[in-house]
Amino acid sequence: MTLPAPQDEAAPQDGAVRLDTTVTTYRILATAAVFEPGFRGGGPIRSLSFILKTLPDDLDVTLVTRDRDLHSSVPYPGLSGRLSRRDARSAVFYLNPIDPRHWARLARHVRSRPVDLLYVNSLWSPFSVVAIVAVALRLLRVRAVLLAPRGELSPGALAIKRGKKRLFLTMWAQVLRRLDVRWQACSWLEENQIRSNMPWARVMVNGNECPIPDRPAPPVVPHDGPLRLVFVGRISPMKNLVVALDAVAGATRPVQFDVFGPLEDEQYWARCRQVIATMPGHVRVRYRGELAAEQVMPTFSGYDAFLFPTLGENYGHVILESLASGCPIVCSGQTPFSDLIRDAGGVVVEPATAAALAGVVDQLADRTPAQRAEAKELAGRWYRRWRQQTRELNVLDHARHFCG
Repeated sequence: MTLPAPQDEAAPQDGAVRLDTTVTTYRILATAAVFEPGFRGGGPIRSLSFILKTLPDDLDVTLVTRDRDLHSSVPYPGLSGRLSRRDARSAVFYLNPIDPRHWARLARHVRSRPVDLLYVNSLWSPFSVVAIVAVALRLLRVRAVLLAPRGELSPGALAIKRGKKRLFLTMWAQVLRRLDVRWQACSWLEENQIRSNMPWARVMVNGNECPIPDRPAPPVVPHDGPLRLVFVGRISPMKNLVVALDAVAGATRPVQFDVFGPLEDEQYWARCRQVIATMPGHVRVRYRGELAAEQVMPTFSGYDAFLFPTLGENYGHVILESLASGCPIVCSGQTPFSDLIRDAGGVVVEPATAAALAGVVDQLADRTPAQRAEAKELAGRWYRRWRQQTRELNVLDHARHFCG
């Protein structure tokens, strides 16, 4: 896109060269179904937060999000219907979609300034659909649209409610193509998934901004007793907790398995409880509730391994959080971090069947306390090495050039 050039100042009379300090602000309207202070949406919330914290000075972003956390009926105190300014470069509008007064306030704010880029997070979210339809109907005028599907085009994600998604995608793709929507992939893996569904797509690859610190993992103290496994993630079919439970049920060695995460899908959780009820006596499984973002890494540091047979991750913040905490990973091959997981002493299981995972769990359980401690130290070292070599450009700074 072509930005309006700043007007030239009059030439100095004394012949001296003066710099033009005029700054053209690039304005962005972004949408996301959930955002801070919510945490149930997982990695995308932390990524968006980091994006807003690291904006260049000449970008201005308004993020529109729901006024409550994922699957919550209670709005955030004091935020519903308000435009909350985070700093000089970003603000968040907390919308109750069924309140017409909120829509009126939002419309006034959006129309008060030109919009260079519409940045939507999710292919299916009503927030994304409404915003893109508004552009198609010329109710919202923007120069470009960038869509981040956040893993929704992975084979595992498309297999859930496949018929409805395919029908919607067939119609929706025509709208997106006509508007010349650009796409953001968080990895080469997601880029391939986008192109397999949208061969015409123009894709910008930019890894999710990651607020995970560089600091070393906490010191490891060897422990006796059973293998300590953990699962951290949304309780939904996509994260594949049932297979993780089947795996520990099939292990022949003593195992303690703790599960953390929001109960996103009650029917799926009922299936999980059925498996938990049939666990053999040498396996102990506990559901430990939800974790706020600041609790995730301290929790990981207390376990020997993260069992994560996910059906697909476009990025996988939780993988990096686990390694940064010194917790090796047993994972499916459906993430962009398979090489890093292996280098850091973890195991990538393909295909991630319960039987194959159970065999890995037994191998880990046979390790001595010293070997488990060594594996945790190795995970932390490899994370720090990866972190030192990886720095991403702010995705919205990248987008203004890509969408030009």
